[in-house]
Amino acid sequence: MNLHIEAARPDQLAVVEALLGEASAWLASRGIDQWQYPPHRDKIMRALDEGVCFLALAESGPIGTIQVDNYADPEFWLPEDQPESALYVHRMAVSRAGAGRGTGAFMLEWAWERAAKAGKTWLRLDAWKDNPGLHRYYEGQGFARVRIVDLPHRRSGALFQRPTTAGT
Repeated sequence: MNLHIEAARPDQLAVVEALLGEASAWLASRGIDQWQYPPHRDKIMRALDEGVCFLALAESGPIGTIQVDNYADPEFWLPEDQPESALYVHRMAVSRAGAGRGTGAFMLEWAWERAAKAGKTWLRLDAWKDNPGLHRYYEGQGFARVRIVDLPHRRSGALFQRPTTAGT
């Protein structure tokens, strides 16, 4: 599949929300309660305005979305983690049309290269604590689990990181 990644524009909010909504419906169909809430429109709009929300594009159009930025959630990433040493992946989703075709791996590799070019030591992300299939997926993409942060008000909290060439 021929893919490339471009920054999503603010007028593409509906495209990003549709990709996230499709992922949410697919997760629900598998009995996984991850993302079973309306997308955080305010956070998505801010990411679009800041140019840190991206679309994976195939010949047929957008088939994935990923946000890559400097935001280290302070409830997860502690000062001793040196949060500034990483770029962070948020709200990554792949359409069913792009699923099983390497789209997620392509987006993560692109984000990893972006982190390395920025001189960061790590590419990091957090995942739903009780989605072991997703944890295995990230480990298969070269991420190592750092720890599980168990906060009673948050379902996310499985922290992963992958070293960049800047860190080797």
